[in-house]
Order: sequence, then structure tokens, then C-alpha cells
Amino acid sequence: MRTLNSNQLHHFQHYQAWYVTALLAFYILINNSINATSLVMEAQRDGALPFMLWEPFVWEYSSAMGTLLLFPALLYLLKHQPFNWQAVGRSLATYFAASVLYCLLHVAIMVGLRKLIYGLQGRGYDFGLSWFELVYEYRKDLWAFLFFIVMIKAFSYLFAQIIGEASTLANNEDDPIPTQFDRFLVKKLGKEFIVKVSDIDWLESSGNYVNLHSGERIYPLRATLTQLSKQLEAQGFCRIHRSHAVKLDAIESITPLPSGDSEITLHSGKKLNLSRRYKEQFKLQFA
Repeated sequence: MRTLNSNQLHHFQHYQAWYVTALLAFYILINNSINATSLVMEAQRDGALPFMLWEPFVWEYSSAMGTLLLFPALLYLLKHQPFNWQAVGRSLATYFAASVLYCLLHVAIMVGLRKLIYGLQGRGYDFGLSWFELVYEYRKDLWAFLFFIVMIKAFSYLFAQIIGEASTLANNEDDPIPTQFDRFLVKKLGKEFIVKVSDIDWLESSGNYVNLHSGERIYPLRATLTQLSKQLEAQGFCRIHRSHAVKLDAIESITPLPSGDSEITLHSGKKLNLSRRYKEQFKLQFA
């Protein structure tokens, strides 16, 4: 199974949200530019334009700016309040409330930007805010809200398929990292692979993932290093740094450093830092 190298994997893990945002920005730029030019072309059919040439672009791009500013909130919602099919009613209520709030904030940002730009032109802007306008805007924003959620989920799925993603064979929603397990299931490009815990040399924290290092191979697992290293203590793993944990049997040598830290060399040749904070805990493993 081919895997990304460490630098490529770190890059994608740390900038995943930026790639999604860039894709969204590109889509919105194209879509709203088409909408603005369509308004101009349709108005020109009837002769003189009933608005200034720049106005449709202000209308469309102010809406686009509101969408982009609210996009991080959608990412936050999906991360901290994922849709739970076992509590559908509660999830539907949460997402409905989120969609209403999304619409109100989008309208506020959009109208605020339009008033600012029109004011700079020495003109006034009247959105004509009424219940009818809000319902009209909510209808459009609800569709955009759902579309962006589907896009985020699709991108995340594609991302996981490309880089591969590990899970425990006993994963479930209430206990994502079970107390006892000795194998990981790695899904990549439509295939599934079994990786033994005993084949993992060290663990590395990277954003929302813990990268499982086995020789030259790296398997990302959605978890925290604190959580996973505790679960694997019984299988010979020990935390040695805020970003690393290591399997004791994979260690070849330990070299003290003038700083008070130490350098751990693995049988694979990989060198890891043993920080002073974790030294006492590390020594207890050999007591």
C-alpha cells in the first residue's frame, strides 16, 4: 500500500480546512460573477440599465463575502456537533437553529457591506427588510447551508480516501478508542488493511490526528495523543513528548542532551526527543 511521505501528510492534515475554503471561494467567485453578469445582460435586453453597472457585482460579492466569513462556523458545527442518526430529532433541531442563525448573520453581513459601499458612493441602500425578505433569503441560505455541509463531508471523505485513515476494529460512537484492541483497520482508496499495534513504532500528534508510524508507513487516526497513548500503555507505549509517544521495544538507544532532554534512537534509525517533562514517567517504565 503506497502512502504519502511525512511532509506531505502533515501538509494535508494542517491545511485541510484551507483547501476546503479555497475550493469554496473559487466556486463562489465563479457562481456569483455569472449571477452578476446575468443580471446586467438581462437588464440590457430592455434598453437602458435600471442600475449602475457596478451594483450587481456589489450585491453578489457582498453575499459571497458573508458566506466566506461564516464558513469557519460551519466547520466548527460539523466538528463539534456532528449529525447523530441515533438522536435524529435533536440533531434536526440543532441544525435547523444553526441554519436560521446562519441566514440572519449572512443577511446582516451582506446588508452591512452594501450600505458601506453605497455610502462611499454617496448613495443610500435600502434592503427593504421585511418578513417576506427574510423568508426569501432563508430559502436561498438554507439551500446554501445544506450544499456546503454536503461539500465539506464529501471533501473530508475524499481526503480520508487519499491519505488513508485508521480506526480500531471495535470502534463505536460511544467509545471511539476501546480499552482493549491489538489491530487497526486502515481504509484507503476503497480497500481495507489490517495493521497490528505491535507493528507500530511510535505515535505523532498532528492536528486532529495521531499519525501511527510503522517503519516508513504512516497511518492517520482521528484521536488525541493523550487518549491513544493511555490506551496503548499496556502494550508497551510511553508518552515522551507533548507530540510523541514511543513503543519501548522499538528503542535502540537513549542519548542525554545538554539541555536536560534526551534523544531516543529507534531501531529504524528515527530520532525522537525525550522531553524533561516526561523523563520520570519514562524511567518508571523500566523500574
